[in-house]
Amino acid sequence: MHGYYKPTLVLLHEPVRTWPGRVAVRHDTCRIVALSINITQKVHPVIWSQSSLPYDCIQVLAVPKPIGGIVIFAVNSLLYLNQSIPPYGVSLNSITDWSTTFPLKKQEDVTVSLDASRAAFITNENLVISLKGGEIYVLTLLLDGMRTMRGFNLSKAASSVIPTCVCSMDNNFLFLGSRLGNSLLLKYTKKASEDMNDSSKDEPPTKKAKAEEKSTLDFLEDPEELEVYGKEVQRSSNQISAYSFEVCDSLLNIGPCGHMVMGEPPLLSEEFHNNVDQDLEIISTSGYGKNGALSVLQQTIRPHVVTTFQLPGCLDMWTVHGPTKKESAAKVEGELKNPHAFLILSKEETSMVLKTGQEIAEVDESGFSTQAATVFAGNLGDKSYIVQVSPMGVRLLKGVKQLQHIPLDFGSPIVSCSSADPYVVIMSRQGDLILLTLNPDPLGKGHRLNIHKPHVSQKSRIIAIAAHRDVTGMFTTTSQADSFVPSTTAGGKEDTETDEPVQGTVDDEDDLLYGPSEPKLLTASTSKTETEDTPRKDAEKKVEPSHWCAVCRENGVLEIFRLPDFVPVFLVRNFSMAQRLLVDSVLLETTGEQQQQSHEMLPSVKELLLVRMGNKKEQVYLMAIVDEELLIYQAFQHHSGTEEDHLKLRFKKVPHDILMREKKKRVKKGVKGQQDGDETLPKTSRNIRRLRPFNDVSSYSGVFVCGLYPCWLIMTSRGALREHSMTIDGPVTSFAAFHNVNCPRGFLYFNKMEELRVSVLPSHLTYDAPWPVRKVPMRCTPHFVQYHSESKTYGVVTSNLETCKHIVRFNNDERELEGIERDDRFVYSNKDKFSLQLYSPLNWDVIPNTKMEYDIDEHVTCLKIVNLNLEGSTRSLLGVGAGHVYSEDHIAKGMIYIYDVIEVVPEPGQPLTKNKLKLLFKEDHKGCVSTMCDVKGQLLTCIGQKVYLWTVKDDALVGLAFIDTQLYINNAISIKQFVLISDIHKSTFLLQYQEEHRTLALISRDPKPLEVYSSEFMVDDTQLGFLASDADKNLILLHYQAEARESYGGTRLLRRGDINLDMHINTFLRVRCKLIDTATGIPIGGQYDKRQITYFSSLDGALGYLIPMSEKTYRRFLMLQNALTTSLSHLAGLNPKASRHLQQGHKTLSNPHRNIIDGDLVWRYTSLSITERNELAKRIGTNADQILDDLMDIERVTMHF
Repeated sequence: MHGYYKPTLVLLHEPVRTWPGRVAVRHDTCRIVALSINITQKVHPVIWSQSSLPYDCIQVLAVPKPIGGIVIFAVNSLLYLNQSIPPYGVSLNSITDWSTTFPLKKQEDVTVSLDASRAAFITNENLVISLKGGEIYVLTLLLDGMRTMRGFNLSKAASSVIPTCVCSMDNNFLFLGSRLGNSLLLKYTKKASEDMNDSSKDEPPTKKAKAEEKSTLDFLEDPEELEVYGKEVQRSSNQISAYSFEVCDSLLNIGPCGHMVMGEPPLLSEEFHNNVDQDLEIISTSGYGKNGALSVLQQTIRPHVVTTFQLPGCLDMWTVHGPTKKESAAKVEGELKNPHAFLILSKEETSMVLKTGQEIAEVDESGFSTQAATVFAGNLGDKSYIVQVSPMGVRLLKGVKQLQHIPLDFGSPIVSCSSADPYVVIMSRQGDLILLTLNPDPLGKGHRLNIHKPHVSQKSRIIAIAAHRDVTGMFTTTSQADSFVPSTTAGGKEDTETDEPVQGTVDDEDDLLYGPSEPKLLTASTSKTETEDTPRKDAEKKVEPSHWCAVCRENGVLEIFRLPDFVPVFLVRNFSMAQRLLVDSVLLETTGEQQQQSHEMLPSVKELLLVRMGNKKEQVYLMAIVDEELLIYQAFQHHSGTEEDHLKLRFKKVPHDILMREKKKRVKKGVKGQQDGDETLPKTSRNIRRLRPFNDVSSYSGVFVCGLYPCWLIMTSRGALREHSMTIDGPVTSFAAFHNVNCPRGFLYFNKMEELRVSVLPSHLTYDAPWPVRKVPMRCTPHFVQYHSESKTYGVVTSNLETCKHIVRFNNDERELEGIERDDRFVYSNKDKFSLQLYSPLNWDVIPNTKMEYDIDEHVTCLKIVNLNLEGSTRSLLGVGAGHVYSEDHIAKGMIYIYDVIEVVPEPGQPLTKNKLKLLFKEDHKGCVSTMCDVKGQLLTCIGQKVYLWTVKDDALVGLAFIDTQLYINNAISIKQFVLISDIHKSTFLLQYQEEHRTLALISRDPKPLEVYSSEFMVDDTQLGFLASDADKNLILLHYQAEARESYGGTRLLRRGDINLDMHINTFLRVRCKLIDTATGIPIGGQYDKRQITYFSSLDGALGYLIPMSEKTYRRFLMLQNALTTSLSHLAGLNPKASRHLQQGHKTLSNPHRNIIDGDLVWRYTSLSITERNELAKRIGTNADQILDDLMDIERVTMHF
């Protein structure tokens, strides 16, 4: 609590418990106790208590100073309590009339319930309350002169997401965290009111008056004086402020994933329809109530191909802008601004220049060099000029007109080039550098390139270069203190120096007279830091652009030079060893032999890139391709301990999951494989850049990584680096952004078939997420989703909350509805009303006239695709199970609905109406139909405690067999004649349908109790495993092994593996491992042939998979996992061995089996430095290449979506 000398803790508890059914006998059972915490004497006396509070009190909030006290939230009331002051409470609805005898006043014009609500104070007397439906209310505490509570004002301000937590922050920001929808960042502003003039008065006199009134209240005997003081305080504290809320940002959430299925992407380009491995996507249910949605998830990017050109022999390409047009011409042109004017294609010996307008055509006569290959092409002079670099010369052009041609001959051809406007750095094969600078022409109006040969040490050959233009001020050689002094003096510090001492004296007087005032001190300190920070921010905004060049040498040294004078300002040795931190170091002289020996052992750096990404492009990243690996480093300023005239920065390694290795062992097996490997990426004598920065491709910016396993690196203003693979079209040899009339904000790439694809990114997906995702809002709660492959539609079961104003009564098994009459302030209960609807995946529109609504008392428990034998053929149908549950006095009833998705003639102008739902069967049963599946063309249903098997005869379901089970079956799945069912409390059972005897037989079961959430098969070649997720957040693997002694002749399922995932898993799906490697086009084969992956999703919105592996690979990973546990720092302080250990709420006579590798931990091996990798691999008796190949294998076979 606030305002006490010692820490004071308030506890809300219920000494004698009750529940709503006993409120007539026992109510007002809650109590609060205030403890004064004395740490030194270890004595904690009770200084205040209050009993007989309403039984439905749920939470306590401490009221800040100067008011103090606590606010207690009950489900139907709101209370304010303070020591030695009479309590005050209001009734929020009429349920309090008979549920409590606590004195409550009616809160006018409000009828709400506070269960599952969240609240936070935004000022001393205003707090925001977010209700369980997402409505946002502002509660204002109204005081009178005696510092007692005079009333509450509760007003509705907005409607938002269903909350899990509410957090108030500085600068009028409010965070609404939700596990049922997207979390929101809101900004609240006070609306203008008549009393704003009073509220703008200085706070210290008001505080002084309040404090004087409190301290001298006992000694005042004159009622007039008392009235004066009371009026003063009352006038300043009884203003009712209205607030408005606006959404600033949101965090994407796909949880809770209640049910997920696989489907086919509907908008896949025709070019990708011939793939051996079918392209799939995951559809999951998300959210609840008005936050309900379907999440469409893809693991890789699938571009939408506009057109394709066959261009054999092309090795590289660039798109460049032409000269900018005048404003009038641009307006006539249309909406498209600054399109690319030319596409330059480079072959081994020649080049081709294409003009890109409404049509793409080759340029016949131009100043471009076409008789030689092109090494680099780009724009200079703010996109006004084009520079083309050939192996033996450089050309400067404006449009197609050549302005300058500089022949260069250093004795070896130019192999690499990097530009940072207005500089161009060129590197020859021998490692010689030349700097070209675009300067104004002294003789004419335009610009010319000036050539400069820098004096750079060539003791070790330069093999990679990257020029960089810095506009953020991060690349600086001046220390922080030097750069900060002039900015503060120039920033107008005189005002702050004159204002702040006065503020400080007022605060000091307040502290001496009335005790410390924490809020004022905080505002003073924050305003001081803000005023000091503003000059620095202004100084940073006016940073002059600086230019730098990073080079990497054969001996593994990374250097950064300042342009144009090539002064070395940063040096890192052994850069290619992938260290976690790149620190500026002084070059130590070593002999030539030592250098030769050291760099022969180092991995070779193929390419360097410095790029700006993130919010306002303020984050600088250094990327490098070392051998077959991508290194990503983020620059950050570091001012201590660096030498004079050196860069005041360091680079930290950014972990990522991109693996680009080609498995060499597989290629060596056959001649064909070797040829395929050679054909995937064409051999050339030149360096083709694989790191391609891009800007504004479908509004995204980042870097595209070409190669065998191409991927996108995308970063938006939120600052998270997202990596998305694009393996659907195999290897990509070159890439370029392409902004054109026919392809706005698109891109170009060459695949291994030497086809130029003109493409765009699908705009319906969000790429600023771990996987590309699309959320389809439904405004209701989705429960189940199934994909009907014959009609390519989705069946979705949803529910809406409807107010229930009747009671169901039975008169001789006839149901009657008895209406309830209550007053206006009564809060009625809500019930779920279920419905089934067909959706088209093209735009996720509802298919008209396909909605099947169910009775409000009917609860849908399952939706399955069942393949049943109908009229001599197997048909794919939709099966729905439902139940009517009323009370203990009446038997629950169940319903089975079987629907067929039929094709009809669509209505004019409505192409989606070609599909309709046709009800084939509707069967009533005694007992709730909890789940169903199909077995060998027959229908298996779980009703009550029995499992029934049905066949279809004469348009009716005829019983074939049944078997008794335990309590309640919540899931049933089948493979061939085997059925796996899971009980809500009694674990899993394995059944077999014996077709010749028409019986269901129990083969085996798990004898140990287990609260199963969901279950699934796990296919490992010829072995069949059974997965189960439980209430303790474990994943348990069971096996049927009749020959094992502990299985008692096969009657018991044996637990063979377990792991704790710390999240509830509610749904699984299976898919076979991929057969073909998209990079090489050859079968993957090996240990993952004939194995299936089991994917799962959790109620936290997480996705994962489980894949069986060979004994040899498992042993290797197990030793690596044990080594990593002791080598790496633990995330969130969780020891991997302990946190993944089987968790059980009750004691059992069994030991955990483990046998499941923690993939997240093993994958952290890829982010280690090469030295650390080699040490760990040596410790477990293998090599780093073997471990990385194993990880790459898993990556290849799981890239389905």
